[in-house]
Amino acid sequence: MERCGNAPPDDVPVVLAREGQHGPVIHAANRVARIEGIIPGSRVVDMRAICPELQVEYADEAGDHAALDRLVLWARRWCPWTARDGDDGLILDTTGADHLWGGEAAMLVEMETQLSLLGLTARLAVAPTWGAAWALARFGPVRTVCGPDEVYFKLGPLPVAGLRLDDPTLLLLRRLGLKTIGAVMDVPRLSLTRRFVKAGLQANPLMRLDQVMGKLAEPVSSVETKPVIRAQARLAEPIFDPTPHLPDLCEDLCAQLKHAGLGCRRLHLTVYKTDGDISHVDVATSAPTRDPAHLHSLFRDKVARINPGFGFDLITLAAGAVEEVQDKQTRLDGGADDDLHLTRLIDRLSAKFGPRAVTRPVLRQSHVPERAEAQIAALADCPDQTVVLTKERPLRLLDHPEEVRVLYAVPEGPPAQFVWRRQTHRVARYAGPERIAPEWWTDRPGTRLRDYFKVEDQAGRRLWLYREGLHEDGRGGDPRWFVHGMFA
Repeated sequence: MERCGNAPPDDVPVVLAREGQHGPVIHAANRVARIEGIIPGSRVVDMRAICPELQVEYADEAGDHAALDRLVLWARRWCPWTARDGDDGLILDTTGADHLWGGEAAMLVEMETQLSLLGLTARLAVAPTWGAAWALARFGPVRTVCGPDEVYFKLGPLPVAGLRLDDPTLLLLRRLGLKTIGAVMDVPRLSLTRRFVKAGLQANPLMRLDQVMGKLAEPVSSVETKPVIRAQARLAEPIFDPTPHLPDLCEDLCAQLKHAGLGCRRLHLTVYKTDGDISHVDVATSAPTRDPAHLHSLFRDKVARINPGFGFDLITLAAGAVEEVQDKQTRLDGGADDDLHLTRLIDRLSAKFGPRAVTRPVLRQSHVPERAEAQIAALADCPDQTVVLTKERPLRLLDHPEEVRVLYAVPEGPPAQFVWRRQTHRVARYAGPERIAPEWWTDRPGTRLRDYFKVEDQAGRRLWLYREGLHEDGRGGDPRWFVHGMFA
């Protein structure tokens, strides 16, 4: 794997830092840094005193977690049960799979080779239990293979930190002179039980020893992957138009989705040309679906844009953004619900005019009315609605507030009469004001505050008016009046 242009050489001590209570602390260190005496968890300023040439970069912990989750699924090439082990490790249950790679030692060599091709350095070990493999991988020799009858002898010389205990317990054991796992094993079991009878798993050396020796079960709880739903059509001879095969592909795909109790929000059509080229067509839906006719209709006018070249010999249709879908009962007369018609209409319009042509409103965290709402693509995932409306707002908000001409104004109240859209409106009743101040972090200096009023005119129309500015506020001339919305 090629080294990035800004990556330091292998002989330079490099650490990743994160924010601590008293400044940045070491999150991870490379091999050269560990040789120089850099200890993870220590303050960066202290480690710089030990190693002045230390190069520090800030860690992307969220990105590392996401990458490790992807690596969990990638590692299933060796065995079907894999899981993440903390922030920097993987645990693989290779029981019954090692012979496929020529034995345990050859399997470790293959793992290290494949990880190195990804630019990753790994410490590997095979042991009968999770705890034993964890200790040997971090504190044992390179690519250790430990049999069931070798656990006691191979783990004995390792430091007591290999038992996965918390820092206070490790400090206590070291003060007691128990610096190795073998020393803890030699302590009478009754003594350990009396000392750590009420301690939890992270602070109980006896329970950790039982896990290491296989006396306490610690199974690998592998994460479940979403099933891959795909339909394909292999053609005996090349064709130039995949349209005749789409209905059968959609039927096959939707049958798989229904069997799994799922629906999809993305469809990926891939055509493989005889000359080795590949073309893709993607469509999306606003809600999970498994209706073959509807999904087929979304490819209308899109398939024609594919350059056939010398023809296609393989067509695949894959489902993306798969979600669970519950069957809903339609009306007794056999018709569909209105919301279903709306969903399909949104899908067809988006497929025809583009995903940004159809939008929907979402709430934003802002007290300024025109900023409290945003438009996103109708096919996009709806963000978490954490905004709570505490005030009544109009059913319709004008895109741009429309200024009105005030004929007579009530002191500290709304206009008694005003002209809007060439019509004179007389205020029959009102409520307010609701004062909304400018957002100082967004608005330019000199922006005036607003006083909003709910008014009802003589014809019963309910409007939302606001007065921009106050008399003699030093931010302009006389206040101005605007209509900003209409109530139902």
